[in-house]
Amino acid sequence: MKRLIVDVRPGEYTVMRLAPDAAVPSGLLDLTDCLVSVTRTPDELSIICPAEAAVAQDAAFELGWRLLTVRGPLEFTLTGIMAALAGELAAAGVTLFAVSTYDTDHLLVKQADLGRAVLALRAAGHETVVPQEPNTSLRGLK
Repeated sequence: MKRLIVDVRPGEYTVMRLAPDAAVPSGLLDLTDCLVSVTRTPDELSIICPAEAAVAQDAAFELGWRLLTVRGPLEFTLTGIMAALAGELAAAGVTLFAVSTYDTDHLLVKQADLGRAVLALRAAGHETVVPQEPNTSLRGLK
């Protein structure tokens, strides 16, 4: 596996589950400076968005996620990127929620696990770029 650069994005994210026929909350897809993922299946409408944008009513919420983004774009011919990152985090006991886009892969980890996730990725030889934040779980990881 080649060495990857993984950016820890600022701010907290929320994962929501709405009814399969629910409307996408108004204005959510207008956000441009963050990750917003909307996935509809026959069983649910699943949304990942910044915590402050999570305003849907009648939704199940999972709060406290942090976003790690692999610098891309990644070629479609590359294999094993998500498997390798997931394996490294699993070995460190870090739960993840994974999302892929056209250009790259994104991993969400719980805020409480962020420090361990960064250390695990660095131990595996990847570069992690951590933002300047007043957050104790990131202290010492610059």
